Amino acid sequence: MPIATVNPATGETLQTFEALGPEGIEVRLAAADEAARKSRGTGFAERARLMERAAELLEEDLDEIARTVTTEMGKPLAAARAEAAKCARAMRWYARHAEELLADEHPAEADVRDSGARAARVVYRPLGVVLAVMPWNFPLWQVVRFAAPALMAGNVGLLKHASNVPRTALYLEELFRRAGWPRGCFQTLLVGSGAIEGILRDPRVAAATLTGSEPAGRSVAAVAGDEVKKTVLELGGSDPYVVLPSADVARAARTAVTARTQNNGQSCIAAKRFIVHRDVHDEFAARFTEGMAALRVGDPMADGTDIGPLSSERGRADLEELVDDAVRLGASALCGGRRPEGLDRGWFYEPTVLTGVTPRMRIHREEAFGPVASLYRVDDLDEAVALANDTPFGLSSNLWTRDEEEQRRFVRDIEAGGVYVNGMTASHPALPFGGVKRSGYGRELSGHGIREFCNATTVWYGAEP
Repeated sequence: MPIATVNPATGETLQTFEALGPEGIEVRLAAADEAARKSRGTGFAERARLMERAAELLEEDLDEIARTVTTEMGKPLAAARAEAAKCARAMRWYARHAEELLADEHPAEADVRDSGARAARVVYRPLGVVLAVMPWNFPLWQVVRFAAPALMAGNVGLLKHASNVPRTALYLEELFRRAGWPRGCFQTLLVGSGAIEGILRDPRVAAATLTGSEPAGRSVAAVAGDEVKKTVLELGGSDPYVVLPSADVARAARTAVTARTQNNGQSCIAAKRFIVHRDVHDEFAARFTEGMAALRVGDPMADGTDIGPLSSERGRADLEELVDDAVRLGASALCGGRRPEGLDRGWFYEPTVLTGVTPRMRIHREEAFGPVASLYRVDDLDEAVALANDTPFGLSSNLWTRDEEEQRRFVRDIEAGGVYVNGMTASHPALPFGGVKRSGYGRELSGHGIREFCNATTVWYGAEP
């Protein structure tokens, strides 16, 4: 795939970039290695000062970088602004909390006395150079939620961003440079996917993190496993959205529209399978379908646009194949199911609600990466949980009920990295984020995320000589 900015609203190629060759990669690896050695010795106060400055600059650049993001991947301009603002907040959160999150731990003397120690502690030290392989759908947020904790912990970052967001990738490198981070602390590598293995195998690279597709995650994990290097993977999701009889159905349906169509429906944590108790199914279906059909599809730069284009022609084709397969096997589209009229340029697709989805259909098992929802009817909570877990993914989940016992059982039985009760899934710096099963492993954000790329070092003190 060429490294290029292609406007998904028009299909126009705006700029192409030459991939780094071996010499260019080596220069950046050498700079990262040198920066990692120096960064270990910096204090939290200095890192926090630099991270706060990066947040300030990002806020100053908010309108400009939002336009860049929208131009490269198609999300509505308002959503791009919100993403940039969220990144600045996360930078500040880690600037202000990293020191306490990585504070030394001191086991009680009584607990370690039988080890022969007069004292012991655990200290968190950075691993070094971390390679980040990041996707296009949240081209700022996905990077910052890695970079902010990694840099605050004393690591340095090498970013291999998706090939269709090169301007955003270069902006991020420049942002940290302008903020004053030393040379080599955060660098963008404009390379194709074929270069990842060689970079990851380089002994100067200590670990890797990847957000993306399951095949990409398998590939990076295999190489890292062969090299015995730490990885964190956040892969696909097919999140369930369960609505039970005691729920506020009107509110659940309104929220469901946003939960399915955020980021033009191109989000791993977007709700995709709507599992509704038969007692409230028809009301929910009517409200949900009405809300989906009312969304305005169009120019993502224009005020009032709810849904922009999908990021690529291939992405739209993949989504169409899933919908067409479901309809061919008996599903019905309550709304949408086609390309919108009057938008002949660009890669647009109508918000769609499918009913009558069965296990025979690909969309029952595969992730629909676009504004397409699958609607199911169930008889009780047990059936809802069984259906929710009937997926190879386990990223997050949503439950709507006022019944506390139903909430307790759902939290106990669901196979997912998150449970959001009477609300929709959203990431937040203070809360760990990640999945189980084929949605990956490890955690981003919170204290769990900053410690993923640290060495928990035991320090043991014997008796005085």
